[in-house]
Amino acid sequence: MNILVDPGAHPLVAHRGASAEAPENTLPAFQRAADLGVDAFEFDVRLTADGEVVVHHDPVLDRTTDLTGPLSALTLAQLRAADAGYRFTSDGGTTHPFHGRRVLIPTLDEVLVAFPAMPLLIELKEVAGQERVREVILRHGAAGRCLVASEHHEALDCFRDGRFLVGASRKDILRLLIGSVTWSRPRRVAYRALSVPDRHHLIPVATRRFIADAHRLGCPVHIWTVDDPTDAARFRARGANGILTNNPGRLVGFQAQAATP
Repeated sequence: MNILVDPGAHPLVAHRGASAEAPENTLPAFQRAADLGVDAFEFDVRLTADGEVVVHHDPVLDRTTDLTGPLSALTLAQLRAADAGYRFTSDGGTTHPFHGRRVLIPTLDEVLVAFPAMPLLIELKEVAGQERVREVILRHGAAGRCLVASEHHEALDCFRDGRFLVGASRKDILRLLIGSVTWSRPRRVAYRALSVPDRHHLIPVATRRFIADAHRLGCPVHIWTVDDPTDAARFRARGANGILTNNPGRLVGFQAQAATP
């Protein structure tokens, strides 16, 4: 079973790779996370102007690269000119160790090829492009190791044919959260796992009751984004399954300790 949908598993998931140590959503960040022994990667996908699926979080390029403007306005060939390590710093801007090292915005194809056995939590950032994401995953025979999720419920429409592992959308999460508060819990759901924050705009989400209700439905709950071992232990004590972290190097010790009988 894919560790991301196993209700009995407690995976350590690299959020956009080891993004505290290398530029987020890039091959160096994923490689660093793999070297640290994480159980899965989480990352975001968007479409280029020519319909290629690339791994990038923001709708614009400004925060992480040396280019500006919307990613969707550029072709893949044009995006290859972007320095995806240009702005990365781990010391408040004193140094930029990946600047000029030809760190690229990767394609989904490249990530699937580079890490052929790694479980992946793939977040679709837009409704458009779901068919292209589906096509890439199927072409690599990777449906069994990819948990496909999105805050947009409609972005997951083409994955609901029984061949894919589908995560909860924002609408699904809200429905379960309201049910946990009002005791009107659903009896079954169409998703296989939930990825949630501890709180959303000061509203508690990952409560003991919410997690227990998800478990009654056979769904694990993964918490983002957790970089402190003390916080990770607190969420595990509530019954949470996966921990999504920017800093897996800081949490591998916690993970090993938690796995010890």
